[in-house]
Amino acid sequence: MIIAVLSGKGGTGKTTVAVSLASVITNSQYIDCDVEEPNGFIFMKPLIERTDVVVVKVPDIDPSRCTLCGDCARICQFHALAATKSGILTFPDLCHHCGACTLVCRADAIREVPRRIGVIEADAQDRMIQGKLDVGQPVGIPIITALKKRIQPQATSIVDCSPGSSCAVVRSLEGSDYALLVTEPTPFGLHDLKITVELVRKMQIPAGVVLNKAGADNSLIEAYCQNVQLPILMQIPFSRTLAEAYSNGRLPIHSGSRWITRFEELFQNILESFTGTPL
Repeated sequence: MIIAVLSGKGGTGKTTVAVSLASVITNSQYIDCDVEEPNGFIFMKPLIERTDVVVVKVPDIDPSRCTLCGDCARICQFHALAATKSGILTFPDLCHHCGACTLVCRADAIREVPRRIGVIEADAQDRMIQGKLDVGQPVGIPIITALKKRIQPQATSIVDCSPGSSCAVVRSLEGSDYALLVTEPTPFGLHDLKITVELVRKMQIPAGVVLNKAGADNSLIEAYCQNVQLPILMQIPFSRTLAEAYSNGRLPIHSGSRWITRFEELFQNILESFTGTPL
């Protein structure tokens, strides 16, 4: 089973939930797809034994063959190529590595050359994996694609998505069996929850909500979830103690068996919500 954990905005506690869930599930795999800012390993502290470089292919123009027809620049939707009177200009940072320019080049003047964009780090068994986009690189989706290829079918995989609803989130969500949406009881939390709900429903992925920083009045989120028939599977209270522990690299599950039991119950609630039958 693949469970994607996401949130419409940063700072809602998405990684807290994802790492805690992965820690209490027997035979789990944790995959940090927030490649621009992975932080799950801060809490899991795995021994990194494998580091694999992720490369993409970008166009390289052979001026001796190029006829300056401009077909490559016209086919590129991302303006990574520009046709000028003196030659074809390439902008590798804009390239999305689709290979269309190579396909349309009738003069066979384009070859694809490798370009490093980041790394994948993992423990020896690939049970804890994270992607890291190199500084200055604009597109991390190829790293996410490489991460998803390492999902272990026999395990329960927890995919820690980046915040928001960008292309990176869509790629992280693809193929997931269930989406766990982490939110908070604020107008901003509700606004971004609506965006993520719309996304998972367009992708036809069943979903449930974890309400973090819950307080005396959670009616804003509760009323919306009831209206759209979205189950709230767990509430985590607003707590200075939990916040202080988090700032020191400690999760709720590190504070005692009560929280371990609660996250185990969350997993059972996910299974029940997914199957539609009590377990």
